[in-house]
Amino acid sequence: MSTQGLSIPALRVGTRPRALLAAMSGTFRDRPSLSSLLLTTVAIGIAVLDVWLVIPEDAPTYSLVLSSIACAALACRRRLPFLTVLATIPGFFVGWSQIAAMIALGFLAYRKGMRWQTWVGAGLVVACRFVLWPWPDMLALDWRQHVLDFIYGLVVAGMPVVLALLILARKDLSHRLAELDASRDRERRMHARAVRADERARLAREMHDVVSHEVTLIAMQANTLECARTPEEVNATAGTIRQLSTRTLEELRSLVGVLRSTTDEELPAPRLTELGELIRDVDVPVRLKVDNVPETLPSQVSTAAFRTVQEALTNVHKHAPGAAATVQVSVEGGALHVAVRNDRPCQPSRALPSGGHGLAGLAERALRLDGTFHARSTDDGGFEVRADYPLRA
Repeated sequence: MSTQGLSIPALRVGTRPRALLAAMSGTFRDRPSLSSLLLTTVAIGIAVLDVWLVIPEDAPTYSLVLSSIACAALACRRRLPFLTVLATIPGFFVGWSQIAAMIALGFLAYRKGMRWQTWVGAGLVVACRFVLWPWPDMLALDWRQHVLDFIYGLVVAGMPVVLALLILARKDLSHRLAELDASRDRERRMHARAVRADERARLAREMHDVVSHEVTLIAMQANTLECARTPEEVNATAGTIRQLSTRTLEELRSLVGVLRSTTDEELPAPRLTELGELIRDVDVPVRLKVDNVPETLPSQVSTAAFRTVQEALTNVHKHAPGAAATVQVSVEGGALHVAVRNDRPCQPSRALPSGGHGLAGLAERALRLDGTFHARSTDDGGFEVRADYPLRA
């Protein structure tokens, strides 16, 4: 702003005072001892000002001394709140330190709550306001004035107590809100951690189911290729390996595409209707028994049943070469029952890597669907896998 050549810079009104108040509040919050000292100084100053404004010129010396003691006693309000109230009572009764007694009573209520010390202190303050000194002045009053003095005494004693209880309630509410915010923050972190863990487990199961079965078949075909004696056998086995590799790459590409997608597209999920194709490709003698299975099943149950048979047959291929397997799928009692049992291996087990995650993944699938999963060795040297999945309406 300029006026006839005089340039005056623009001022931001209120910015500096606001920043100064924020800095002061932060300083007092970080230094509680400084805040307590300032509060004590203000309380004593108000009490002294109250006595100085109301004390008459011809006041007795003892009343002035007791009033001064009452004001000075506020310095002990934090460590000895009840004794501080008791120290202010004589100055209030025969002197002029009413504000000092009210301040001491308020700090007592803040420190002790509604305990017996607060009740005693409030009763003494009411008595000091109701009973007048010297006695002839009190006896000269009529009953109306006595009633008014008693009401005023209740107000003088009740006001600091109520104010202290309000401050306590606000402090407790702030503490509870802080605890609630912290609890919600912990719950959010735990929920996010649980979601991440669940998603990782789901991805691990899908990766295992998609890759393990096909790669096992490729490894087995590679062993067959080593034993091939004629060019026709070599070409046939190589073609099988090429077909399996292509299918594995397609499934991996589909899985990676879903993981990179920003939509809610689901991961590839085979159905139980594809069980025949699985048995044809697995290169294991399989007897399939299907009993009372409807054409349509819940997608998650159908996928879990397919993965159970797939993992069990893959394990037969790896750990029980030459053994025949029996696959039973049936619906009974509102649940889908899947059982895969293999005989004793006819050949030594092939040295193929196994992390043991397949059966754990099947158990997790069953648990997520409120089903059951069992895997055990049979008495005849074979192995059996059973899973039950409830069919919800």
